[in-house]
Amino acid sequence: MTDRKTSARTERTAGSERESVPIADPALSRAAIDRVESVLTGGSLADGPEVRAFECEFATYCTTEHAVATSNGTTALHAALEALGVEEGDAVLTSPFSFIASANAIRLAGGTPVFADIDPDTYTLDPDAVERVVTDRDDIVGLLPVHLYGLPAPMPALCEIAAEHDLFVLEDACQAHGAMIDRIRVGGFGDAACFSFYPTKNMTTGEGGMVTTDRDDVAAAVERYVNHGRGADDAGGYDHVELGHNYRMTSLAAAIGRAQLDRLPELNDARRETAAYYDDRLATVPVETPTEPDGYRHVYHQYTIRTDDRDGLEATLADRNIETAIYYDTPIHRQPAYETISTAAASLPRSEQAADAVLSLPVHPTLSEDDRQAVVEAIHDHFSQSESS
Repeated sequence: MTDRKTSARTERTAGSERESVPIADPALSRAAIDRVESVLTGGSLADGPEVRAFECEFATYCTTEHAVATSNGTTALHAALEALGVEEGDAVLTSPFSFIASANAIRLAGGTPVFADIDPDTYTLDPDAVERVVTDRDDIVGLLPVHLYGLPAPMPALCEIAAEHDLFVLEDACQAHGAMIDRIRVGGFGDAACFSFYPTKNMTTGEGGMVTTDRDDVAAAVERYVNHGRGADDAGGYDHVELGHNYRMTSLAAAIGRAQLDRLPELNDARRETAAYYDDRLATVPVETPTEPDGYRHVYHQYTIRTDDRDGLEATLADRNIETAIYYDTPIHRQPAYETISTAAASLPRSEQAADAVLSLPVHPTLSEDDRQAVVEAIHDHFSQSESS
């Protein structure tokens, strides 16, 4: 891992140097580079043994029977929904406070996204809101909870609701590699789960995704779907038994992923260490810091605070060359692409309130002690100046 004392970025402006603290910074090791070089010299660049090895190792990590690699997190979601049998007219309940891919995948599979509001403390689906929605409708076939910012959704309660109403459960774990509830890792709570390996995630393959499941039928269906619908006995031939896409992962991506998976506990521990640092030093300023319920292990894909002065604080941090981000300033049901979706008209006040107040701070593993101190000092200075003005 990069030394905390030397990892601060610098950029030149107007002939002088100043430190810049980025919102994300992929932490690639020499081992990842060596594995990529090995794949390059081996000549098997597309789907192949390296991908199979990554799938096996990731399934073992998640303690699931199967893992199927895909080209990115969105294709993982789409392929999983197809494998779970979503059809035209089916409704799938999900969160409106998420990256749009979770809802888009439902539409791409032919279904209709239905939204329930979030818990304002965790930003994940509120089980009571979910229960009300599924009780009121008879067209919902599944739940797609999102483990947002690295915190698991309340899976025990959601799985109980799903069992009561005979619904499938597909976890969107794209931001939660290694997160746990009662020492059980996300990825194995539902019928299937999906992960993303985008560069900003807790582990990366550059671009890539993964579907985990304990169901043999779901794994087989995903394997077919991501490989043009080829039959299991004709993975590289031209026997296409059903409709599918080319959603395969490359061996180059898998090589990076295998090295990243080896380091994931270390990378997550670094994120948690920075989160604890922020928790302690931001306790006296008027911001709400992230929640970690009892029995949950947050892996802090994002360290997201909440403040009534979000825009002002964002500007102050930018002036100090500290990058921040807003995830997400427009809930999915208010996106222009969803104006024609009838279920987007629901009243979801908690999601809309969160969209107006959240701000994510740098929490990636390569932050230096100086970086973290700069973030905290800037926040304290902002609120001190606000009080004195």
